Amino acid sequence: MAGVKGRRRLGVSARGEREGRGCPEGGLERESRSHGSWGGEGCGAPGAILQPARGQPTTQGGRGHEGSLGSAGPGAKWNSPRPGPDSRFVHSRPAAGSARGSIPDHAPGPRRTPPLQTLDASTALALAYGGTLGLLALYGAHRLWMVHRFRWGDRTAEPSMGTWPGVTVQLPVFNERTVVRRLIRAAGRLSHPGGDLELQVLDDSTDETSAIVEEEVAALVAAGVDAKVVRRTNRDGFKAGALDHGLSLARHDYLCVFDADFLPEPDFLERMLPYFADPGIGMAQARWGHENRDESALTRAQATLLDGHFVIEHKVRYDDHLFFNFNGTAGVWRRQTIEEAGGWQHDTLTEDLDLSYRAQLAGWRFHYASEVVAPAELPPGIAAFKSQQHRWAKGSMQVVRKLGPRILGSGEPWRVRREALAHLTAYVGAPCVLMMSLLLPLLVDHELAVPQWLHLLAFFLCTVSVLSFYEGSQRAIGRGLGERLRDTLMAVVLGTGMCVSQTRAVIEGLLPRTGTFVRTPKRGDDAEATPYVALLKGLPGIELALAAWFAWGIAAALRGGKWGVFPFLVLFFVSFLWVGGLSLRDAARARPRV
Repeated sequence: MAGVKGRRRLGVSARGEREGRGCPEGGLERESRSHGSWGGEGCGAPGAILQPARGQPTTQGGRGHEGSLGSAGPGAKWNSPRPGPDSRFVHSRPAAGSARGSIPDHAPGPRRTPPLQTLDASTALALAYGGTLGLLALYGAHRLWMVHRFRWGDRTAEPSMGTWPGVTVQLPVFNERTVVRRLIRAAGRLSHPGGDLELQVLDDSTDETSAIVEEEVAALVAAGVDAKVVRRTNRDGFKAGALDHGLSLARHDYLCVFDADFLPEPDFLERMLPYFADPGIGMAQARWGHENRDESALTRAQATLLDGHFVIEHKVRYDDHLFFNFNGTAGVWRRQTIEEAGGWQHDTLTEDLDLSYRAQLAGWRFHYASEVVAPAELPPGIAAFKSQQHRWAKGSMQVVRKLGPRILGSGEPWRVRREALAHLTAYVGAPCVLMMSLLLPLLVDHELAVPQWLHLLAFFLCTVSVLSFYEGSQRAIGRGLGERLRDTLMAVVLGTGMCVSQTRAVIEGLLPRTGTFVRTPKRGDDAEATPYVALLKGLPGIELALAAWFAWGIAAALRGGKWGVFPFLVLFFVSFLWVGGLSLRDAARARPRV
């Protein structure tokens, strides 16, 4: 029987091609994933007849008859189990003598694609948690490697200097009325055995700072110091632009830079310049000190975080002949090094880090003078600290975008390139910590299929590595046991609570726009000067929302007796509560004038 009255008929030509009546192009009707049935009117590719795989019945339900094609009833389905991956739809021509529309023996055809499997919530959670913890563990292992390589007592002897070269001391300032007076006076007291010393105050200020600068420079000139004020008609390039402009006017081949919050000791140049007796040295960096370390818990935590960088990271990289960086201040440059590296550039917010890597890629070596300490003021408030850290994190990621491919493609040994990338991408830890913050409370009610030993190893690398890293830096500089433990814990709490603002900085650093160089407000000790107040970016106190999230996690852990995760929940809760509370306090104190 060729068909049923009222049903559309399909014809096959002598070449097996469809006559084209009543079936649009587009292919075969797809199998229902839920039942394995055929619904509606089926149609095949041109010249095709629908048929099941060999061995499956050809009976269809609904109207029609065995072996015919056409409209099946709404309940039509195969009477066999759901076709598997080996089921096929084939193109064939009817056997001789068969009725038009009948189903002939089938021939092999294209293999069907099995339906995609969905990802359940527990699997997604496990993957996100495992990936985040694994990346944090990797950076933790790197810290442990640094602690293992650290040798604080191994210091090179300070060399002697035959002929003392001339030096230009550069003081870049922008609206620093609270600290600029003491900065200029400290620079004026710098001693130079050769006597050939030039002082440039690179003043881009737009407030009363300029008047203070004029007054203090005039006093130095009257005392016989070669000091001058250098101003520009615009602030293009921010600090990098000011340093580049000052370089074009400098008289000497060595340049020493101090930021506005530093107070160099008079013998700073006497101790730093002799390292340039080696013609391969292009820059010498001193260690930062902290004049207000013990002012508050916040400043103690900041000092500990910085000590980890200056005491351990710089020392290990220098001792192992790896790349490290000029920190923007308290360092001396050879002019030739700056020029051969391409000069000061302002396409990143960390011009110091950028120039450092370009100079070392050009073949210059750096010296780290860990025994020379230059005291500076730590930001006394969380808003100023966030502003500083935001610039550093964003600028670091910008340097990764700019120089990462060049570093990888350089001829430097693999260990040098690997450490350079580890250094420049260190702020990636902030988004990882934030991701962990979002996931950790969820894990209280989920049992992940992760081996316990692997879980413990990852947490060991993430936590013990950080504690040993900062505790080691405090032990090296001679702080007592009680102070070390207290300050190390505070540093970990502060670093954890900063992950929200730092994540934003990392994301911004990966985007094309450079952004504006926002200087860190300083308090100083000038009682007559009106203090600057930093303005917080984003929503002040956003960390308190995460503190509430961890409060829920703590309650869930207590109900479920999950004591293994409990200490970490408390750590995150305290971190976000502290940083969020300080942020709200600073926001309440903020004034329009910055």
